[in-house]
This record gives sequence, structure tokens and C-alpha cells, in this order.
Amino acid sequence: MEIAGRTALLTGATGGLGRAIARGLAGAGATLVLSGRREEDLLALAERLPGADHRVVAADLAEDGEAERLAAAAAGVDILVANAGLPGSGWLAEFSAEEVKRALRVNLEAPMLLARALFPEMLERGSGHLVFVSSLSGKAASPRTSVYNATKFGLRGFALGLRADLAPRGIGVSLVSPGFVRDAGMFADAGGKLPPLMGTTTPDAVAAAVRRAIADDRVEVAVAPLLDRVAAHAGLLSPSISARVQSGSVGQKAAQAVTEGHSKDKR
Repeated sequence: MEIAGRTALLTGATGGLGRAIARGLAGAGATLVLSGRREEDLLALAERLPGADHRVVAADLAEDGEAERLAAAAAGVDILVANAGLPGSGWLAEFSAEEVKRALRVNLEAPMLLARALFPEMLERGSGHLVFVSSLSGKAASPRTSVYNATKFGLRGFALGLRADLAPRGIGVSLVSPGFVRDAGMFADAGGKLPPLMGTTTPDAVAAAVRRAIADDRVEVAVAPLLDRVAAHAGLLSPSISARVQSGSVGQKAAQAVTEGHSKDKR
């Protein structure tokens, strides 16, 4: 799909990845509907973007009913980029029931409900694209991330299934799956150390992957160094081997560092 001249709804717009994606889409000629929790931050971002007529819709997707309200406010968009997410890191026993529900609502339920509300109009027009920003954690599990893994495995399955439904009818559905992102995003915010031999990518690379997914109708774009992508794919192919590796002392230490950095963000 040609991005120029299209209108795109971007959730999680004011996070580090969201800002990079917003700049990339606006630079490619899209008009944006920017969504996040804080209206003042959204307005400041909209003013800095190239192009005109960008608008903002503040919404807290952790709250029941907010995804439907956002979809109604953004009706008629050509593109959805579901980027909002919560870390969901930590021992399951340390989560309250409400924290589990919030992670599921933001990371999985909200993208599903937004897609459900927006794609019928795309079908009527005969064009449209849905992008779900997932993670390599949707391919391979790691310690202290059972809740996060659940949301990203679920999002990956949803997107692939929805693509099978919509691709024959002219609507694109893509996954963008970053690994460890430096300078912005959940890993950078946590301040944890990388496992040995693992590398990082950049917010701009994630933004470029979103544009490529839309323009080329890609099924999935993994955004990470080669070794990280190979390791994630190996985890998908052989969960038993991946679990043994991840459960070792090195994997546990890396997971603990990330979990401590995210201790306040799961809420």
C-alpha cells in the first residue's frame, strides 16, 4: 500500500518507539491520528511532525471500553499501527489480578478490538493495512516474562490468523517484531544488561520496518541483529531447547535486571 495520502491511527504514539514510528509515517506522507494517555504530549508531538492535519485522541487502553471509543473517534482511517504496550515483566505470583488484566487488555485485547472495529470500512473501500507491533518475545519465551510472552504469542497468532482471513479481500495484516531496542522502548527504559552475544536495534529501524510492512505487505518483519533473530526462531522451532537455555544462570540474571527496571511499569 502507498503510504502517502493515507490516514493512519498510531497507538502508543508518545513512547520512544511511537515517536519514531510517527515521524516515519508522517515523513512518508501519511496524516496521523495520534493516540496515547496524555493529550498534552500528543499535541506537542503532532506539532513537531511534518505534514498537516494530524490530530490527537487521548485514550488509556488499559481501561475497559477505551479501545472502542478510540476506534469510533478514528473511524475511516486507512492504516492501523497498534503499538501501545505494557512490559508485563516479573514473577506471575507478584502480579495482582488487575495487573494481569491490564497487560492483557493493552497488549492483546485492545489491538484485537481496534482491528475488529476498523477493518469493515477498509473492506468497503477495498484497501487498508493493519500493523501489530509485537516482539521477538512472541516467538521465544524467557524467564520472568510469562505474562508478556502470553500477550505477544497471542498477538502473533491473532495477526497471522487475521491475515489469512483478510488478505484474499485486499486488506494487509503485518507483524513487526523488534528484539532489544536501545535508546527507547521497554528494554531501554528498564536499563537492564543484554544477555551475552545479543545485540540491539534502534527506534528508527523499527519505524522503517513499519513502513516496509505497509508498503510491501509483509507478513512479519523481525527487527534485530541476525543472532537475535536466529535465536528467536530457534525458540519457536524447539521450545524445549530454548527453555533449557533461558533457564540457565545467565538468562536468569538478564531477566532479573529487566524485571527490576520494569517493576513500576506493569501497572
